[in-house]
Amino acid sequence: MKLDCTLVPSTLRIFPNDALPARSLSSIDAALNERFSFQLGLRADEAVRVRVSLVGPEGWSLRVRRVGFVPMPHHNTLIIRDPLDTDGLGRIPGFVPDPLFDESEFSLPQSETNAFWFTVTPSAGADPGRHRLQVTVETFDEKGNPAGRPRRLALIVRLHNVRLAKRSGFHVTHWLYTDCLMDRYGTDGFDEKFWRILPAYLRNVVEHGQDTIYVPMFTPPLDGVKRPSQLLRVKRRKGGGYEFDWTDVRRYVRLAKKCGLGTFEWCHLFAQWGCRHALRIYEGQGKDEKLLWPEETPATSPIYRDFLAQLLPELRAFLRDERILGASLFHLSDEPSGEEARVNYAAAKSMLVGIAPWMRFIDAVSEIEFGKGGLIDTPVPSIHTALDFHAAGISSWCYYCCGPRGPFLQHLLDTPLAKVAMHGFLFWRWPFLGFLHWGLNYWNQRGTRTPIDPFAVCDAGAWPIWAYGDTFLIYPGPDGPIDSMRWEVFAEAMQDYALLQTLGVARDNAILAPLRSFSDFPKDAEWRIAARRRLFALAERSAL
Repeated sequence: MKLDCTLVPSTLRIFPNDALPARSLSSIDAALNERFSFQLGLRADEAVRVRVSLVGPEGWSLRVRRVGFVPMPHHNTLIIRDPLDTDGLGRIPGFVPDPLFDESEFSLPQSETNAFWFTVTPSAGADPGRHRLQVTVETFDEKGNPAGRPRRLALIVRLHNVRLAKRSGFHVTHWLYTDCLMDRYGTDGFDEKFWRILPAYLRNVVEHGQDTIYVPMFTPPLDGVKRPSQLLRVKRRKGGGYEFDWTDVRRYVRLAKKCGLGTFEWCHLFAQWGCRHALRIYEGQGKDEKLLWPEETPATSPIYRDFLAQLLPELRAFLRDERILGASLFHLSDEPSGEEARVNYAAAKSMLVGIAPWMRFIDAVSEIEFGKGGLIDTPVPSIHTALDFHAAGISSWCYYCCGPRGPFLQHLLDTPLAKVAMHGFLFWRWPFLGFLHWGLNYWNQRGTRTPIDPFAVCDAGAWPIWAYGDTFLIYPGPDGPIDSMRWEVFAEAMQDYALLQTLGVARDNAILAPLRSFSDFPKDAEWRIAARRRLFALAERSAL
């Protein structure tokens, strides 16, 4: 039997029919407290059982996972002009490597390339300098007997005398859908089973550089009528008015804080795409789906205004009690566009300012007219227009959703991982305040309550409008999330942001000069490796 084994960077997808790279990864540069990843590519001329292990310095965190595949029937970008912009050319349609399973042993098929993913975190007391990691590959026949000698591969890790400070001044959020958790894990709303599964997802986003979490005080008015997932219990009073029970909202917020989240996005208060209608709000928490008012109720109707006039003072008191008023972000409507939407948005905001002048609003919007004159306090433009907001002096976040594609930054299933790894450098290049993405775990068919199998359907059944890989970055596991390669590389990219911030690199530093826009930037893995080495060298010279 011939078995080929090669160490590979985390920024390379290994497709089933790929030949292994001719050169093996030999070294990685990292900060003292930086988590990093690499892969082991495997290919044999006959089927064999393999077991993989990783050994490193004492006290280091070492995790081994198997790279799985998901089907991708089409490329997301229909016209591909630059091979560096799209992965899988000549292999899609086909199977794309993405989910990472906590397995260190499996049956390697004949003449099929597979991979294992290694995640490493140095110990708290790790010293600067060279450290050695060793990967061992053992093979077994169908009876479980050793088949040949173990293969051993070494990787040198150069830890630099830099300790990353916690990122500040730049928020990151990917929306977590509690309704999808309820469907996937068979919970009856906010029951104890739900509260047992939720922490694993909250910890996961923190581990991947996210500091902000969406709070479904009410069922999010996003992409169709969702299964009720309303944290706030609402009861009509007999004499008129409403009673609010904040028990589950408080439990959600405190659990998020315990898991390491510090900023809270509150549910959009009006219908999606322009504030035409009031939010769908249920009596109780929506188990019987009894609405407080008809779904077509106008956004600024008296009945909704009266409801908000009772709700928002209680919300403010709750935020003060939980000491998160200053760490809260408020939404009106997601992705408004056009003149009618601007008029409706302005009317809704005016109504809320009259009720709750302490609120400031942040929303995804790409038309610069929404950013002018303070119509939206903090706009979140698409990366397609975000630099126009920056040029106009409008302080903003940035986002992407479904598009733009092609040359633009993304983390889709066919976005080259070397491009995914550029998020941190690009976010640092301009003084944006945060990044928003809608699809952490949208495991439904587009705009419906119908669950899909995310290991088989990666576009919510809506390609080409919705892209493969846009709807989620994590997969559902038995007891919590299963990471994707894209999610892991995104997390590493956010450490690049922390590195740049820790070192105080000027945004106009010559190192960053090749980053000209969210579509015009270096897209080969070598540029980022070289840039990081220059940053480490800069830090070490400054320390002399």
